[in-house]
Amino acid sequence: MFKHEKQLLHEVRVDAPNPNYAAMLQEQLGGPQGELKAAMQYLSQSLRIKDAAIKDLFLDIAAEELSHMEMIATTINLLNGHNLDAQNTTVGNIQAQVLTGLSPVLTNASGQYWTAAYVNVTGDLAADLLSNIAAEQRAKVVYEYLYRQINDKGVRETIDFLLNREEAHNTMFREAFNRIQDSGSQKDWGVTQDSKLYFDLSTPGKFFDVSNPQPPSFKNPDPNVQDSSQQH
Repeated sequence: MFKHEKQLLHEVRVDAPNPNYAAMLQEQLGGPQGELKAAMQYLSQSLRIKDAAIKDLFLDIAAEELSHMEMIATTINLLNGHNLDAQNTTVGNIQAQVLTGLSPVLTNASGQYWTAAYVNVTGDLAADLLSNIAAEQRAKVVYEYLYRQINDKGVRETIDFLLNREEAHNTMFREAFNRIQDSGSQKDWGVTQDSKLYFDLSTPGKFFDVSNPQPPSFKNPDPNVQDSSQQH
């Protein structure tokens, strides 16, 4: 069951309307790295998870992603302003000016409609967690690109909040991954010699070499070295 709280997770504001940037921000509403994709992916993945703690994690983050989607849509709405003006909307998606009456719509920045094909679900916790870690990392990168291309202080505050929440989700998914090292597709990892071979197919030289590959983990072996996922 979901309940809608009438206040936003975090207040959003814009300094002035900016339809061009509104079109760019559509990427995080209906794009392949956007908030709707994240919410639907984590919700779908949660449906067969048996581990109660990890199931809760997926559902909690999915619910928060829906609140992020609400923040992005509200910001797009403010950036579109009150007046239809397709002539001055020169980049990306102009559908808001000619089709939706300035309403945010489930498309990316180029006007392509959102699709469930963006959602990755395998039923294997390791595979799904790695997919989610990558999704949060990609979403962070998109927010960084968007942040660099706007001087509006209100929009920047919203993006900064959302970017840091992506980092929080990334960290939590990594923690969950560390708890499932001996389950699912992680079980019996690297038991044959073939799983430890590195083929040097680049010439000249061998620049990447690991003599004894280990199963993947986000645990930091050196407590004095800060996890890169915590840095911003």
